Amino acid sequence: MSTDDTTSARLLEQLRRQSADPRRRILFTGATIVTMDPELGVLHDSDLLVEGDSIAAIGPNLTAGAAEGVAGAVVVDASGTILAPGFVDTHRHAWEAQLRRIMPDVDDLGGYVMSTLAGYATVYRPQDMYVGTKLAALTAIDSGITTMLDFSHNSRTREHSDAAIEALRDTGIRGVHASMGPHFGEWDRQWPADLTRLKDQYFSSDDQLLTLRMATLATDEIAGPVLAYGPELARTAADLGIGVSVDAVFGTASSEAVRSWAEHGILGPDVTLIHATGLTSEAWKVMGESGTTVALAPTSDAQIGLETAIPAVDEALAVGIRPGLSIDVEVALASDMFTQMRALLAIQRMRAVNAAYGTGGDLSRITTHDVLDFATLQGARTNGLGDVTGSLTPGKKADLLVVQAEDLNNMPLNDPIGTLVLGSDARNITGVLVGGRPRKWNGHVLDVDLPALRGEVGASRTYVLNTPAG
Repeated sequence: MSTDDTTSARLLEQLRRQSADPRRRILFTGATIVTMDPELGVLHDSDLLVEGDSIAAIGPNLTAGAAEGVAGAVVVDASGTILAPGFVDTHRHAWEAQLRRIMPDVDDLGGYVMSTLAGYATVYRPQDMYVGTKLAALTAIDSGITTMLDFSHNSRTREHSDAAIEALRDTGIRGVHASMGPHFGEWDRQWPADLTRLKDQYFSSDDQLLTLRMATLATDEIAGPVLAYGPELARTAADLGIGVSVDAVFGTASSEAVRSWAEHGILGPDVTLIHATGLTSEAWKVMGESGTTVALAPTSDAQIGLETAIPAVDEALAVGIRPGLSIDVEVALASDMFTQMRALLAIQRMRAVNAAYGTGGDLSRITTHDVLDFATLQGARTNGLGDVTGSLTPGKKADLLVVQAEDLNNMPLNDPIGTLVLGSDARNITGVLVGGRPRKWNGHVLDVDLPALRGEVGASRTYVLNTPAG
C-alpha cells in the first residue's frame, strides 16, 4: 500500500469503524492483481472491491463504471502492490507450535513419532492445545496463509478439541479443524463419536470461517486400527456430511489400503490423502479415477525423508490430480508457504532434468504458476473450500494478500507470479484480509498482545518439556 504510517493507521481506523456493517466496502485501487482465476488471469493497474466478506468486483477503474457500488467505500491506494489470494495450508499439526524447531535435524519418521507423539503429546493439557494452535494460526496469517487445515491429532478429551477450535476462532483465520484421537498415551476414547457434538456446537452454519473434517491415518501400523481409515470411519464422515483427511499415506501398506478403499467406494473428492510418497501406480490410478485429492508436504517429505523422500507432484499430475500444499510439523520444518512452493519447484525441476540428462528425452517441468496454483486454488479445493476461497473471483470470500512489489527485494516488478513465488516473504505482506476483515495491516498482525503471547507460549513449552511423558 502506497501509504505512510499515519495514512495506514487512519485507513485501519476507518476499516475498524465499519467492521460491524455487513455491507462494508473496501476499494483497492491501482494494483497488479494475480487472481489465480483461470478466466481472469493477471490484471494490471486494476481495482478490487470488497463488500462485506466477499469480493464484489475486479477490473480497471471501478469508480467509473460502478459508482453506486463503491459509494462509501474505504479507498486504499494499492499502487506498487500485488493483490493475491491468501495461501491455503492443507495439513499442519498446529498444536505442536510451542515445540518449533526442537528437533531440526530429525532424519526419519520414527524419531519424530517417538519424541513428539509418544512423548510430548501425552502431557498436553487443553490450554497447551490452545496456545500451540493459536501460535500456529497467527504465524500462518503473518506469512499470508488465510486458510489452515489443523490436523489436530492430539484430541485426548473433549476439552482438548474445544481448545483447538477456540484458538482457530480467536485468531480470525479461516480454519479447518480436522479432529483425530492421539497415537499414544491415555485418552478418553471419545473420538470419533465426539465429532457429532463438535459439529453441533461449533459448525452449525455453512457460512462461517470454521469448518470441520475428520482426520485419520492410512493404516494401523503406528497407532492401531481405531485411527485407520476404512468403511466404518467413512460412514461416520458421510453421516455428518464432512470430508476426511488421511495422514501418513506412503509406501506399500498405504498402496494396498488405497486399493481397498477404492473397492469399498470410499475414495472421492471429499477425501484427501496426505504425503502420498512411494505409492504404486495402481494406487495412483484409482486415486485419479475417483477424483481423490492430495496434500503434498514438500519440505517434510524431502527433509525428514518420508518413504522415497520425493514429493509426489509428478505422480499426482500424471493421473490428473492437482495437489494442495502443506506445512506439516513445525518441530522440524519452516512455517510458511513460500518455502513449500520454492522447495517443490526446485525438487521437481531438478528431478525432471536429472531424469532426461544424457538421454535427449523430453522434459516436463512445472512452473511458478503451477506451484502458486497448488498453494491457493488447489489447496482450497483440497480442503473442500474451492467454491469459497483460493482465487480472487467475484462472489468468493475476500481472503487476500497485499504484497509490496516495490520493496528492496522485489523491485522492479517484472513478473508478478514470479515475484510472489521466488521473491517475496512475510515481510513484504503488508495486508491480509480474511473474509473481508483485516488480520494483518501495515505489516503487523492485528489484535495480538505479543508480550502476553510470549508468556503463554513460554509457560506452555516449559510445562511440556518438564513433565514426564504419560
